[in-house]
Amino acid sequence: MNAHLGSAVLSSATLTVQPIATGVNENHRLRLFSGSANLQLSQEVARYLGMDLGPMIRKRFADGEIYVQIQESIRGCDVYLIQPSCQPVNDHLMELLIMIDACRRASARQITAVLPYYGYARADRKTAGRESITAKLVANLITQAGANRVLAMDLHAAQIQGYFDIPFDHVYGSPVLLDYLTSKALHDIVVVSPDVGGVARARAFAKKLNDAPLAIIDKRRQAHNVAEVLNVIGDVKGKTAVLVDDMIDTGGTITEGAKLLREEGASQVYACATHAVFSPPAVERLSSGLFEEVIVTNTIPIPESDHFPQLVMLSVANLLGEAIWRIHEDTSLSSLFR
Repeated sequence: MNAHLGSAVLSSATLTVQPIATGVNENHRLRLFSGSANLQLSQEVARYLGMDLGPMIRKRFADGEIYVQIQESIRGCDVYLIQPSCQPVNDHLMELLIMIDACRRASARQITAVLPYYGYARADRKTAGRESITAKLVANLITQAGANRVLAMDLHAAQIQGYFDIPFDHVYGSPVLLDYLTSKALHDIVVVSPDVGGVARARAFAKKLNDAPLAIIDKRRQAHNVAEVLNVIGDVKGKTAVLVDDMIDTGGTITEGAKLLREEGASQVYACATHAVFSPPAVERLSSGLFEEVIVTNTIPIPESDHFPQLVMLSVANLLGEAIWRIHEDTSLSSLFR
């Protein structure tokens, strides 16, 4: 069922999972709390699980310090804290750490940090001297705060899972995107990776999209958030090109890719990404007429001022809710993506 939000379309995930109508509230050990980063997504997850978000006080002192207090007993409970580390990244990350610490000191049995979007993930290795690996630093912070497990969606680099010495569950937004694209019955699809680093992601996406052919955009990055596109490897002429990435930040990479695909004769261009970071001037670039649709999920909230006619926003609440339930019940997560 779709609900229109401005010019965007918010659609629930049409996954092959059944909503959990009863039983969750009877299990006193499962507790769900939300940070302030994406309260609407957390409410949708709670609705899927058939429960309410736990009561919690969040406030700031005059100097900006964050205060958190859990408003119910969680002693011996399995607690899930939903908080994407989206803009403002530092505030939301710190809030998550304080939530984890509060739950640890309240004697929760197990604390799972649920990060629909894992910030600071782009610095996942050293590419030059005297750089910080912030993806590892964030992993250390979450672990030291007291989390027992992490659930995250579409990491920028899969190796980030190895930065944690606690169990890490990695889920993907691709089933939601694939269901939507399949419902549109597009013809002559070619899946395009916007850079060489995203080939594995695009190949997996293409395989599940009826083994669609794959194309790659050869790109040279001169600086952070600045991309120079060179050429397309593969045939896109007269085809419907689907650009696939994990996130859209300033939109430079994906819009330059779309321009090149148009020049190479692509009849239509769709952009798909799990995380809509949308740092300026992303909205201006994405709404310039290069794309038929820009398809993203609601891992990160998009303010109404950033909606534009081509934007389609899909909900991953059912997927996250099912993942939380399977973790709680000690059942398989991988079967969600087969």
